[in-house]
This record gives sequence, C-alpha cells and structure tokens, in this order.
Amino acid sequence: MKQLIVLAAILPLMLIFMAQYTLDQKNSATISILQEQVYTAKEKAKQEGCFTEEIKNELKENISRLLDIDKEEINIDATESRQYRINYFDPSRKRGIIHYSVSVPIKKIMAGGNIMGIGKDKNTAVYTVSGSTASEYLPE
Repeated sequence: MKQLIVLAAILPLMLIFMAQYTLDQKNSATISILQEQVYTAKEKAKQEGCFTEEIKNELKENISRLLDIDKEEINIDATESRQYRINYFDPSRKRGIIHYSVSVPIKKIMAGGNIMGIGKDKNTAVYTVSGSTASEYLPE
C-alpha cells in the first residue's frame, strides 16, 4: 500500500519530464523552421538590396502557415532602403549592409506549467533571429 501511495505521488511528476522532452523537441523544430525561412528571405533580400514589402509579406505568410502563428504576432525589422554592393570595407557598416531581425512568440516553454505554478503569461518567450548580410544588388 505504501508503494502505491508513493507511485501515485511520483507518477505525475515523472510524466511531466516526458512531456517536457517532447515539448523541447517541438520548440526546437519551430526554431529550426524559423531560421530556415529567415535564411531564405535574407538570400532574396541580398539580391534585391533590401527587404522589400514583397519579401517581408512572403516571409510572414510562410512563417504563419508553417508555425501556425498569426501574422500580427510576427515582428520583422529590416533594412528597407536599397543598399548597393560595394567593393571595399566600410567601417561604419552603413553602406552595402542589410540588417534584419525577425521575432516570433513561443507560447509554451514548460510542460505542466500550471502544476508547477507557472502561469500562461510567464510560460511564453519571444525567439528572435537577427543578423546582417552584404548586399549583392549592383548599381544600374
């Protein structure tokens, strides 16, 4: 009887560990998909010289579709003015460089958060992919 009582107390905690592993795998896949989509958009922006509205809208559409996230929750901050390719080093990094930052919410970090006293508002995070790349757009 004593073992049954201990099992009843420990089993839910052990199941949380298994659920956490699964949730970590899901979040890792989400991050991987996001990084892949941002990389693809960055390569298009290199050819165009900036993140055009078309590239940004396509990126939002793909992220929204693949990750089942509302488009309003996706934040894209990127260079919108056309940058031309330069053949020298610019120490100010103001010419020829495209900067970008894409943020999406991850809505569940801890499995069993309610059991552990973590509310829904604290069981979320924002994952951001940011970087810079050299423009390949040639002046006409």
